[in-house]
Amino acid sequence: MEKIRVFSPATVANVNCGFDVLGFALDGLGDELVLTKVDKPGIHIIKIVGASLSAKAEENVVGVAGLAMLDYLALDYGFEVEIYKNIRLGSGVGSSAASAAGIVYGINQFLETKLSNLELTKLGMKGEALASGNEHADNVAPCLYGGFTLITGYQPLNIVELPVPDELYATIIHPHIEIKTKEAREILPKEVSLQSAISQSGNLAGLVAGLYSSDYELIKDATKDALIEPYRKQLIPHFDALKKAALNAGGLAFGISGSGPSMFTLCKGEASAKAVETELNSKLQTVGLEADSYVSKVSKHGNKVIE
Repeated sequence: MEKIRVFSPATVANVNCGFDVLGFALDGLGDELVLTKVDKPGIHIIKIVGASLSAKAEENVVGVAGLAMLDYLALDYGFEVEIYKNIRLGSGVGSSAASAAGIVYGINQFLETKLSNLELTKLGMKGEALASGNEHADNVAPCLYGGFTLITGYQPLNIVELPVPDELYATIIHPHIEIKTKEAREILPKEVSLQSAISQSGNLAGLVAGLYSSDYELIKDATKDALIEPYRKQLIPHFDALKKAALNAGGLAFGISGSGPSMFTLCKGEASAKAVETELNSKLQTVGLEADSYVSKVSKHGNKVIE
């Protein structure tokens, strides 16, 4: 095998109650990378479509994660890489993670002895750090594992795959504004109250239990954010009105995807998700906020080879 095309899905991170530890993969929306094995060591980015990004490996998420993997494996060959960005930069649905996870997954396909998803996540996090300023796995992990992933620890890194109820869908709206992950992290408090920490712990435990039992009412009750949303929602115009519209239309839970500006609504069934999308688009039009929207099943699959 000398050349492959890889699909790397968009993801929703944090999921309200799991800041930096919880995420899930979306179905259909994602980036593509074409990797060609070459004798020359290193990562050589030869084409970028869909975004204005540096082609220098050391200044590109794809390059940084790829170089980290080549160094880790001490490979004496390299790759030419074409990047096709379908996820907008700064959209809040894992654009940088798709790049980081895509390259390490792609390189892994060329190995006789493949690395585990946990090892690939560790390497992908190196690329994420270039974009966000720190190594976090809540987007990279669901890219690689698919479905819901829970990070139970970073030192050492440990990831648990969570089940996905069959009727769980997500409605995504992406306002045409940009929020930088670094800026969104800077506004967060360094300390939180004991009561907020207790509330958030209960919510996270409740959501995990709801996923295991396919209990949509429990998912609805638990997917709430006591820590992050009160600070980050100020970055998104009309957030409270949009949240109210989504929940009134039948959504189970509404929140900020990653650091925003995209927002997600968890729904039971495709019909409900589409009804929420219709209501949100109506509300967006009323407040004069341009946005893209789409409905996706919570994907049980992550990265995949498509050619």
